[in-house]
Amino acid sequence: MIRNETFDQPCPIRGVLDRIGDQWSLLVLETLSRGTMRFNELQRAIGDISKQMLSKTLKRLREDGFVQRTLYPEVPPRTEYALTDLGRSFLEPLRRLVDWAVANHGAILTARGNSDV
Repeated sequence: MIRNETFDQPCPIRGVLDRIGDQWSLLVLETLSRGTMRFNELQRAIGDISKQMLSKTLKRLREDGFVQRTLYPEVPPRTEYALTDLGRSFLEPLRRLVDWAVANHGAILTARGNSDV
């Protein structure tokens, strides 16, 4: 049996979807695609996300390398969030997924209505 080192790591698809497939990550990434934003500006742009959830989501996206946080030592301190190169590279597949979802939303709703489950 040939050993493949890639099998020693968790599934890359599952790993990515587990992290960006939550309720808020995609929305935060899409919102940051407009440009660098401060925390409160980002929260206002999203609308219905709590400060705690936005903070948690930004932390996870930073840990995964999608978002960078820059702290400016001013009075008062200013913190800005922006997409990294990795985060920007994710925008194209994200937009394709959104386009697919919009195009197929009606069919999905119809299928759900006909479901016996």
